[in-house]
Parts: sequence; structure tokens; C-alpha cells
Amino acid sequence: MSTTHTPQTPASRGMLPMSSRARRAAGLALLALATSLSACGRGDAAEEAPANAIVVNVGPEAIGVATRTTLSIGPILSGSLVAERTAQIRAEVPGAVVQVFHDPGAVVAKGTSLAKIDDRAIEDAYLGARSGFTAAQTAADLAARELARAERLHVAGAVSDRDLENARRGDLSARSMLDDARARLSAAEENRDATNVLAPYDGVVSERFVNPGDIVNPGAPLFALVDPSTMRLEAAVPATELAQVRVGAPVRFSVTGYPDRVFEGRISSVNPSADPQTRQVRLFVRIPNTGQRLVAGLFAEGRVAHETREALTIPALALDQRGLTPQVVRLKDGIVERVTVTVGARDEATDRVEIREGLVAGDTVLVGAALGVSVGSRVRVSSPSDTLTQR
Repeated sequence: MSTTHTPQTPASRGMLPMSSRARRAAGLALLALATSLSACGRGDAAEEAPANAIVVNVGPEAIGVATRTTLSIGPILSGSLVAERTAQIRAEVPGAVVQVFHDPGAVVAKGTSLAKIDDRAIEDAYLGARSGFTAAQTAADLAARELARAERLHVAGAVSDRDLENARRGDLSARSMLDDARARLSAAEENRDATNVLAPYDGVVSERFVNPGDIVNPGAPLFALVDPSTMRLEAAVPATELAQVRVGAPVRFSVTGYPDRVFEGRISSVNPSADPQTRQVRLFVRIPNTGQRLVAGLFAEGRVAHETREALTIPALALDQRGLTPQVVRLKDGIVERVTVTVGARDEATDRVEIREGLVAGDTVLVGAALGVSVGSRVRVSSPSDTLTQR
């Protein structure tokens, strides 16, 4: 085998250049190391390495280690958080806003008064409806007594059939008028109560649309109320991954603003149709908001835990798939060699790939640009620490 070697320039190797003095020192160190390895019987790789093998310096970021990790397989999700229960409280009666009791951010309980609308005209209408109901009630009671009297006299033969029929019609008319008066009173009561705007449930005022003195009509927005106890993540997955999604499946995700925390939720519903433009299927993840730390509008990213298992993995950047079969560049006693591997699933969240055959736990591989190091080269990690860091 020819020992002639054409040196590569530092630019062509993509590595740090070495001085001639450093190269000579590295060569002496390699000879000493090869002699030591041969004497200890630690393997053939160092024995067979040529004495003039190129020494390449790489940083710790170019090193990866095959380790057994928890591999999560499932669709990646991203979207925004929204409150599962949000209400826009609107005016039910016309009038001037007299008072506003709470500003955005206020925590309120169910039934808390949020604002007061001028009720003078509505109160007058209520009093009139109540008077009308009282009169109708009196007339109905009188008509009922007249009917009872006419029925007793008719049995005794003291009144004619015509008089009995008139009494019955009078009772029916009085009861109809009473029902109408009762409905009017009920509507007047609702209008009077509507002048006091109440919170429909426990929550937080997120927006206020009115100020004292504003004139509002029915349907005008007054407040937005959010229940922060439960949030919902609205996301979408490709239709091709729909088989990995089911109602009740757990979802783990991170949220902008909480980089060191992992939140968990479960899929509550899946849209039955895909978007015709993007071929994405919308789904909703229900998230218990313990401590109410999450707020609506934050961006969240995570994955559906379709399958979780222990597997041997390496950084995805350590995989070279330019050839017919995937390969990795492994370091064996500091010497570069190429190894064909069998690849399994990929964890998009951690950016690691499962290796089913070709490596064992603890094998060291090169990552990223370091994949271009020539086979047979000797690699030295230029780091203050001897610990190889795992990407």
C-alpha cells in the first residue's frame, strides 16, 4: 500500500490549521500512543494507523455519543393558546353607563357587578308592569269566584245556561289577561336586572369597552371575560399523520415565556375535515392551567406522544445519507472510520435518530461538518475538558 500522502489545506478540510512544530509533536505522540496500545493489546485500529496520519482538531460541538434515550414518536404540533371559556358581555338594555366597577386584569367571581346602566326609565316600566299584573290578578280572582258561584246556582237551577257560559268566558278572558300581565312583568324584571351587568362565571376581565357616561344599545360590547383555569391549544397536523392522533392522547409541549418548563395536556377534539388548501387537520388540546400561569395568546410547540420507547440514538446531524445506505463517521481509538448503520425512527423534538444496527452504546461519532474528515485520520478534541459532550 502506498504511503504517499497529499496534504489537504486547512480550508479544504474545514478544520483548524496546525503549525509544523505542532504537527511534529503530534506525530511523536501518535507513535508513543501506538506503541502503548500495541503493548497493552487494546485493538488493531491504532496499530494499523500510519505513522504520518493526519491529526485533525475538532471542537466538542462536532462530537456525538450513541446513547440509550427515551424516543418519542408522534406528530409535531404548534399553535397559540386560547382560553377554553371566553365570554364577551354585551348590553341587554339601552341607556347610559352610570358606573364601571372593574378594569382589565381584575379577578371577579360569578355574580360580581361589573357595571351599572341608568335604570330610571326601566324602573318606571317595571313599576307599571307590576301594577298591571296586580290589577290582572285581582280581575282573574274575581272572575274565578263569579264562575264558581254561577256553577253552583246552575246546579240548583237558579241561573240559565247562558249566564253560566258568560261566566266561563269572563273567567277565561281574565286568566288570559293575567298571563299577559305576568309576561310583561317578567320582561320588565329582566330589563331592570340587566341594568346591573354581572359576571356570568369566575374569571378575569380581559377587556373593557365602555366608560361611565357612554350611551349603549342592546348588543353593544361591554367587557370580555376569560376563565383562565383551563387553556386550549389550537394546532394542526398533516393529514398523512392523522393515524397517530386520537382524542385523549397526551401532548407534551413548551410555551414561549417558560423555556425551562414542559406542560402536558390531552387532545379534546379533532376536526372532522381537512383544510382543502393546506391538507392540515385542526385539533384542540385541553390544558389544565394549574396556578393560572399560562395566558391566552402565547405560542406553544410540542408533540403528540403517539409512541414512547427506549432506543439507541445519535444526533441527527451525525447521520450521513448521501450514499445508497446511511452511514456514520465513528472514532475508534481516535481513528476515523465509516460505519454503515440501520436507521429507525427520528425524534423531531430532540433531533435524534434511532440506530438499530451498526453501533453500540458509548460509540463516539462525528457531527455536522466534521463528517468530511477523511477515513484513517486521527481526531483530537480541542477542548479544556476531556469529557465528550453529547449534542
